[in-house]
Amino acid sequence: MGRRAAWHAALIAASVVLLGPVVLAVLASFKTPSSLFEANPLPVHPTLGNYTAAVARFPLGRLLVNTAVTSAGVMLAQLVVAVPAAYGVVRFSGRAGRLVLAAGSLSVVVPVQAYLVPQFLMVSELGWQNTFAGMIVPQLSGAGIALLLLHQHLRAIPPSLGEAAALDGASSLQTLWYVVLPLLRPTLVAVGILVFITTWNEYLWPLLSAPGLGTVQTGLALFGNTEGANPGPLLAAATLATLPVLAGYVVAARRVTNAFMHAGLH
Repeated sequence: MGRRAAWHAALIAASVVLLGPVVLAVLASFKTPSSLFEANPLPVHPTLGNYTAAVARFPLGRLLVNTAVTSAGVMLAQLVVAVPAAYGVVRFSGRAGRLVLAAGSLSVVVPVQAYLVPQFLMVSELGWQNTFAGMIVPQLSGAGIALLLLHQHLRAIPPSLGEAAALDGASSLQTLWYVVLPLLRPTLVAVGILVFITTWNEYLWPLLSAPGLGTVQTGLALFGNTEGANPGPLLAAATLATLPVLAGYVVAARRVTNAFMHAGLH
C-alpha cells in the first residue's frame, strides 16, 4: 500500500508540473490586461475580451483548415507507405525485409533537423514552396514509427490466415486488403491519430516550407509577435487552437496507449 501511495503521489506531482502551466494559461486568458500579471492566478473579473480580440484578429478558421489538411495528408501518406512496407517485411522476411526494418528504425533515431536542408532543397527545386504538397510529402520521412508499430502488430496475426487465403486463390494484395487490414483496423486508427497529432503540433517544417500558407503553430507565433506586451489575446487564441487536438486526444487516448503497449508485448 505504501509503494502504491508513493506512485500515486509521484504521478499527481508530475501531472501538476505538466498541466499546471496549461491551466494557468487558460485562466489568464480570461483576465483583463491590467490584472494579467497579478500574483492571483484566478481571474477576479473574468472577461471574454481576449477571446473577442483573438477571433477578430487571429485567422483561426483558415489556419485550422490548413493544419487539418496537412495533418490528414501526412497521416494518409504515411499509412499508405507504412502498411504495405510492414506487411512485406513480415510476410517476405529476409535480407531485404531486415534492411527495410533497419531503415525504419534509423529514421526514428535520426533527429528531424538532419533532414531539413535536403528536404528544403527538394521542395525548392520542385516548386512546392507554400503548397500543401511541400508540407506533406517531405514528412513521409517520419513514417518509421508507423512502420515499426504496424510491423509489431502484423507479427501477431497468424500466418495461417494468409496461407488459407492463398489456397483460395487470393493474391498478396487481396490478402492484405480483405484479410489483414480488417484485423489491423484498431492499430491503424491508433497510429493514424498519433501521426495526425504529431503533425498538427509541427512548427519548424511548416515555417520553412510554407510560411505564406500558415498553420496553427506558425500563426500563433506570428500573432504573438504582433500582440507585443498584451499576451491576453495570444493566450485566448492558443486555448481555442488547442480545443480540436484536446478533443481528439480525449477520444483516442486509450487506443494510442494500447498501440504502444501491444507493440512492446508482441
